[in-house]
Amino acid sequence: MFMIKGLFFILLFYLLGEAVANIIGGYIPGSVIGMMLLFVSLILKVVKAEYVKDAATVITKNMAIFFVPASVGLMVYTEVLSRSIWAIMISIMVSTILTIIVVAFVQDRMERRHKGGRL
Repeated sequence: MFMIKGLFFILLFYLLGEAVANIIGGYIPGSVIGMMLLFVSLILKVVKAEYVKDAATVITKNMAIFFVPASVGLMVYTEVLSRSIWAIMISIMVSTILTIIVVAFVQDRMERRHKGGRL
């Protein structure tokens, strides 16, 4: 029963997010807005975490399945991708390097705080 209720809440907040995205017409996808709405409702205890826990666990464990349609859809745009391959590769490399630098900085700060006893 919790699985059906959990899927209901996840789908409900996804649809609410899509509706909000259509109303405000911005660059934030409806799925992200729905996830933020679900997060806020969990914090405010409007939705109990145990309602969505089982469904979220199943979805998370099978997340790779959800990437298959998007990956297959890229095959349609091979011409566009081949024209932009250098820009894509450079942006991937720069974002990866920046992520490594930020994670290293945060890790260093956390270790220093922990050694100082302030963590």
